[in-house]
Amino acid sequence: MKGRLLIKYLIAYILASAAALILVITLGSKLIYNRILDGTSRRLYSEVNRVANDASMKRIKDEESLQQTMSVLETLADYEGARILYITEGGTILLDTANPSDTAKHTVIQNFDPVALGSSYYTTGNFFGFFEEDQLTVIMPVSNEMQISGYLSIHMPLSALITEREAILRVVLLILGIIVALFMVVLVFISVSFQRPLTKIVAGAKEFAAGNLNHKIEVKSNDELGELGSTLNFMASELAKTGESQRNFISNVSHDFRSPLTSIKGYVEAILDGTIPHEMQDHYLEIVVNETKRLEKLTSGILTLNDINAKKTSLDLTEFDINGMIKATAELFEGICTKRRISIDLILAGSELSVLADYGKIQQVLYNLLDNAIKFSRDNSSIEIETSIRREKAYISVTDHGTGIPSGKLNKIWDRFYKVDASRGRDTKGTGLGLAIVRDIIDAHGQTVNVVSTEGAGSTFEFTLDLAKHD
Repeated sequence: MKGRLLIKYLIAYILASAAALILVITLGSKLIYNRILDGTSRRLYSEVNRVANDASMKRIKDEESLQQTMSVLETLADYEGARILYITEGGTILLDTANPSDTAKHTVIQNFDPVALGSSYYTTGNFFGFFEEDQLTVIMPVSNEMQISGYLSIHMPLSALITEREAILRVVLLILGIIVALFMVVLVFISVSFQRPLTKIVAGAKEFAAGNLNHKIEVKSNDELGELGSTLNFMASELAKTGESQRNFISNVSHDFRSPLTSIKGYVEAILDGTIPHEMQDHYLEIVVNETKRLEKLTSGILTLNDINAKKTSLDLTEFDINGMIKATAELFEGICTKRRISIDLILAGSELSVLADYGKIQQVLYNLLDNAIKFSRDNSSIEIETSIRREKAYISVTDHGTGIPSGKLNKIWDRFYKVDASRGRDTKGTGLGLAIVRDIIDAHGQTVNVVSTEGAGSTFEFTLDLAKHD
């Protein structure tokens, strides 16, 4: 694969250069020739017109006046590198700059007919068979007292124009060749500069595909290739983190499933083989039921997290009263709060506070936060749930006065299966998924959730929601 891209570029460039060369030789050559022909004919026309309208041309009557006119025509012919004829209406050549001394012998052009040359100010051809090679001809009538006394014609070999065209074309081709060579050097330089980082990126991608996510692509350029290399490195880093998270996830799930399953298996076997006496079986069956509920809660939490991750872009957003939801959620914990003598104080912003969110998921957020607050609150304490409006957003906070969270563990409480206590938490029925679910739901809404906690004094969890917009 190495070098194939450079070869493709070179082949494409060579083909493009060859096409440009053919275009210059064909179309360019024709355009240059037409330009030369047009420019030369215009110049000759201007000169012949000036001489034909000169007073000396109108006074040609004898040999002396012919010689004077010849001198003028010779000067012009030498300057233009052309041949000038002065012809009578009948086709007799009175003056010919190619034969200045032969004024006594006049040649007659057979079938001379200026009208047959057309209306253009110039023509090409052998001029009624007078020349052996094609000429660029400009002819102008000479008038005397409103009568045509003759015709003045100037002739330049087309071969001279072709020679001029070839000279210009050689210069153009030389410049084109230099440009092609320079661009070839630049192309090779750019291709090599492009090939090196691309080779590293390809090699890095192969390493990633083989599972070596610790490989680093060393591309330090500040262009798109450098950005691609950095992006692939970042991707590999994130994949490595994801892999580590998956391994931790499986480890945590295995641990949290194994403990209750071991208890269930042990107690059921003990009941079956008679190790547990009949009068104690109800007590241990109740433990089995609690462990089953724990497994059910753990499974439900895992499914909830999976559902949130799968449907982050498909929230069922509706407008509802968050204050009313808080009251309804608090009532669900009335029994346990009464038993432990924990009061729930509601500090709500107005009788109603409309927000725009997914009703079911936000209800789960409130339930998890309140359940967590009760779980870690002391008996005979209070929990405050407060709503407020700040910076055009609704702020909802849940504050307990319980055990609090050590400062070194605040960043870990959002991780799945994480429990603050090293022994997997003071509440053995906990799954360690409640706060992870809270974070994922709030993230899915594009909102923020924060915690402020003091160990031994309690914690405050606060999240935001968009206010409902009313016209």
